[in-house]
Amino acid sequence: MNLLESEGLRLVHLLKDCAKLTELGNFMDADIALYHLSRLASPNGDSMQRVATYFTEALACYHMVKNLCGVSKVLSLSKKLSTLEQQLVKQLFFDFYPFLKIAYLITNQAIFEAMLGDTIINILDLSACDATQWISLMQGLKELLLPNTPHPKIIVTAIHEKKQVLDQMELHLRLEAERLNFPFHFNPVVSTLENLDPETLPIKKGEPLAITCVLQLHSLLATDDVIEMVKIKGQRDFAEMLGKQKKKKKKMMDLDPSPVSALSPFSPCPSHRMECLLNGLWKLQPKVMVITEQESSINGCTLTERVDRALNFYGALFDCLESSISKTMVGRSLMEKMLLGEQIKNIIACEGVERKERHEKLETWIPRLELAGFWMVPISSNGIMLATKLLQSYVHGYNILEDKKSLFICWKEIPLFSVSAWSS
Repeated sequence: MNLLESEGLRLVHLLKDCAKLTELGNFMDADIALYHLSRLASPNGDSMQRVATYFTEALACYHMVKNLCGVSKVLSLSKKLSTLEQQLVKQLFFDFYPFLKIAYLITNQAIFEAMLGDTIINILDLSACDATQWISLMQGLKELLLPNTPHPKIIVTAIHEKKQVLDQMELHLRLEAERLNFPFHFNPVVSTLENLDPETLPIKKGEPLAITCVLQLHSLLATDDVIEMVKIKGQRDFAEMLGKQKKKKKKMMDLDPSPVSALSPFSPCPSHRMECLLNGLWKLQPKVMVITEQESSINGCTLTERVDRALNFYGALFDCLESSISKTMVGRSLMEKMLLGEQIKNIIACEGVERKERHEKLETWIPRLELAGFWMVPISSNGIMLATKLLQSYVHGYNILEDKKSLFICWKEIPLFSVSAWSS
């Protein structure tokens, strides 16, 4: 083992020890671990040093949240990214990694195949960010159309909480639709995903519909942990009460002593908001719905578990950059700090409704979506072929894994993102 690898292992062990000490309430020893971490981690070092920088900062924030709540709130006031900054770091993520390009490619191919021959193509974009994906869709459709064939009308209903993002998106799409001679309509919906009511969307029933959501659905798993624990305790108390009554009265034998609510953490749908959204989307009867999510299980209850699993996921993401993007590349450190670093901080330092980064693996999403009425459809062989070809233009290490009818985008042997297609 060389010196670099041993230093990396030391950082990993220190981070896990610090998380364990913090979770046990031993803040004094955890603080000593943080001091050693601050000496070893570096935002300008190798991939392990860089990822350790943001985990160390996140653990330090966790300490403040637990011990000096006011200080952490004040510090967070000046750290919120502007809309322009948010768009910039998302664009850098798109440029540096192949993950979103592949997700867009697979989604567009699924839409092509599901809506072949339709004169109207309705798209509901639940993770609207920019016009890139739908410009690619129009260009792809143009190539598929025979000469003198009427162009289908494209309707994009885009969801974003900032109007200026939707305005820019509409402008770019309109210009491209005019250039390619596509009839086009844009429905901007200013809303967060958690406040979205699918029944109020300007989508006509009966028209062919495709739904897409990229790296956003997991945010609806954020719940008020205190309230949920009260609900779960209430369910258990109620179960105990029924159990006692059953002993006294045989006529209650037909009652279930352990009712499981949709809000139970053991249920496929632990979030009421998630349940409502998925049920609402199913009622829209889409021909296809394509979901891209992080293939990581960091929605655990304990800090130690979150640190351990997040280290595996983000360690791989930083390793990708180390192998493919020069340290001097403009924007790399900016994206790491403002996007990946902030995600790590949210995972480690935040709880309850403030912890939005609650990634879960596809194996957890499958029963949740099936419960809402969706059924999985295979990712097409054409989509997989195109995705594989795209990856060939990147450094060696990226690969695609097919499993459970879905597609996983991997770095070496580690699945990092899943793309799955669904129908109602």
